[in-house]
Amino acid sequence: MASIGTLYTIPQQHNGKRIRAVAALAGVKVDLPESYVHFEDNKKPEFLSKFPHGKIPAFDGADGFKLFETAAIARYIAALPANSTLLGSNLKEAALIDQWVSFADSEISAHTTFIFQLTKGILAPYAKPLHTAVAERQLRSLKTVEAHLSTRTFLVTERITLADITLASVIQRSVSITIDAALRAQLPNLIRHLETVVNQPQLKEIFGQTEYAEKAAAYTPPPKEKKDPKPAAAPTPKAPKPAKEEEDDDDIPKEEPKAKNPLDSLPKSSFNLEDWKRAYSNKDTRGANGSLEWFYQNFDPEGFSVWRVDFKYNDELTQTFMSSNLITGFFNRLEASRKYLFGSMGVLGETNNSVISGALIARGQDIKPVVDVAPDFESYEYKRLDLSNAEDKAFFEAALAWDLEINGKKWADGKNFK
Repeated sequence: MASIGTLYTIPQQHNGKRIRAVAALAGVKVDLPESYVHFEDNKKPEFLSKFPHGKIPAFDGADGFKLFETAAIARYIAALPANSTLLGSNLKEAALIDQWVSFADSEISAHTTFIFQLTKGILAPYAKPLHTAVAERQLRSLKTVEAHLSTRTFLVTERITLADITLASVIQRSVSITIDAALRAQLPNLIRHLETVVNQPQLKEIFGQTEYAEKAAAYTPPPKEKKDPKPAAAPTPKAPKPAKEEEDDDDIPKEEPKAKNPLDSLPKSSFNLEDWKRAYSNKDTRGANGSLEWFYQNFDPEGFSVWRVDFKYNDELTQTFMSSNLITGFFNRLEASRKYLFGSMGVLGETNNSVISGALIARGQDIKPVVDVAPDFESYEYKRLDLSNAEDKAFFEAALAWDLEINGKKWADGKNFK
């Protein structure tokens, strides 16, 4: 069987699973790229020349036809076979299928994504009332589908359609994030529908094992940095206590000494991070006697390292001011590492077509001990920069000067951690 084209996706992407499942039931062959690396290959000129927005899933047809957006690709593939039943057998069934596809995406999937981003600190600051309101809206939508499925096996016809595949892909992701054990007990028909679809012989390998969360995703506030206790006042001489009281004092738990940050145990460095922060704040970044010149004169590569940082979920960014708020939230949660870290990050691009990127100067040779104080540190990718490499050096300098440009996206707004 000849392939109809290549689908750019990654195995764990639920939207990609939806399209692959449609292709399997439609009986058409779709190739997957042999060596696609997300957040790298989708930023390259050859990918962007085909798909300017740089997001996946993306379909590159064997006949040259190109398409992005999950619902559009899935519908196109479902309609290819002349005898396909995935879109119904008449206009009314087709309209009902479109209705449930839209409902699953806008009233269930969108809320799952929002709650995931809110609880992971990707959307900041966290707001409990907003979390509750969105969860309640999703619950209402889930109960609507639950009631509908109480009298039927599938959403529209007596067979699996595009609507059922869409709903299953959305719910499979949601049961690992928002639909916990307690909520699943209220949705037996919805869970039965999920298990029916994902366990179809043609689809089981595509959907893989469903991960069920015991508890819904919840926000964990960042740990507060403990302040050093003030020096105790000189003790006032007291009369000796009776022996019994001295014995009682031994039963009172003694306060454990404050754990020392392992970064404080590193060999002393000649590079003073606070002096660098002052130089960066008070000097022009580029040019003679600028802060970059100061940096290169004083930097200690044995005691500090330089890193590129990129947000992992750029395809989910919308308004640039909201993206800028993400950086602010990330920096707020890095507060406990202030004396070990400097950062310059920005939003590049425009509304609905932007990325978050920048540079960090960190104590030591490993970035993780510096950034893992932020609960959302894993939402970013970190790549060590070699300042002897011209490309890495240019990136570092542009991130600090706020004139960085990536794949045609120009610096729109920036934040510093200092």
